Amino acid sequence: MIILGVDPGTLFTGYAVISGVNEKLEMLCCDVIKIPAKNKLPIRLKQIYDSLVDVIEEYKPDEFAIETAFYDKNVQSTLKLGHARGVSILAAVNKQIPTTEYSPKEVKKSVSGLGGASKEQVRYMVCSIMNIKAESISKKSDITDAIAVAICHHNKMLGGGSKKKSSGSWSDYIKDNPGKVISGNRK
Repeated sequence: MIILGVDPGTLFTGYAVISGVNEKLEMLCCDVIKIPAKNKLPIRLKQIYDSLVDVIEEYKPDEFAIETAFYDKNVQSTLKLGHARGVSILAAVNKQIPTTEYSPKEVKKSVSGLGGASKEQVRYMVCSIMNIKAESISKKSDITDAIAVAICHHNKMLGGGSKKKSSGSWSDYIKDNPGKVISGNRK
């Protein structure tokens, strides 16, 4: 299954395409759509839409996952984020790709086990899960968050959603999630 994960924004939209078969995940591509702030909002939205359509046509994802909007104190920022989310979803829907939305807390919990994980914790876990070096992806959280959204969707598709009951013990977590455990000695 090929999943396109998106972290929308009107200046930076992160995206990641991963392939997942059972517990095995492979990164196909990840990048950020950078849009000049000088461009008017309608032009920025078209750039997001066109760029995601290009990614969809190249990688032909089976699923599309995106983060839900968070509510900021700045209403204008929240509205602009909603526009970026809308054109991102439209790109997937126009290509008839099933679309799912996840809250930031749900994404963090799926990747790190903590709904309140820091950006650094999410980045570390994304790199560990995907077996990629942190230096190979930008330090901007847009790409990391897009990868995390795709991983979250993969986990949900495998049945790793809220149906599983957590005992709270690390030994149970390790037993229930062997694909998320890094083996070997760490120094």
